[in-house]
Amino acid sequence: MVDIVTPEVRSRMMRGIRGKNTKPEILLRKLLFGAGFRFRLHRKDLAGKPDIVLPRWKAVIFVHGCFWHRHNGCSLATTPSTRIKFWKQKFDDNVARDVKNRDKLLTSGWRVAIVWECGLRNDPGQISSDVDDWLRNGSMQFGEFPASGQ
Repeated sequence: MVDIVTPEVRSRMMRGIRGKNTKPEILLRKLLFGAGFRFRLHRKDLAGKPDIVLPRWKAVIFVHGCFWHRHNGCSLATTPSTRIKFWKQKFDDNVARDVKNRDKLLTSGWRVAIVWECGLRNDPGQISSDVDDWLRNGSMQFGEFPASGQ
């Protein structure tokens, strides 16, 4: 199928996709700040430049978009119907990079959480509460909110 927009328009549209300071990320930051947590953003010295870094808790949080990071079982993790091979490779690379970065952080002693876009859309209060519990409890090295398939 042929693209319905010109290459220049498509390029402009793709440039508009943000890599940081997204709406879900800003929402989570506001919720965490309101709960009394203080954090740093996008530390370049950590694998994957986590969206939120909480040094006091030795924890990092990635806010993942369900489409780009392939949230299992999520209705937002659709696959475009054109250029299927390209998109499959793109998504596979994203997921592999996420796993590699998570493993590096865990190995270096950081606790890692992934907060999915759909959870913040559907129930931001619950996600905030779950992340708060995860941070304060300190027993789990890895947390996912909401869990895959929910």
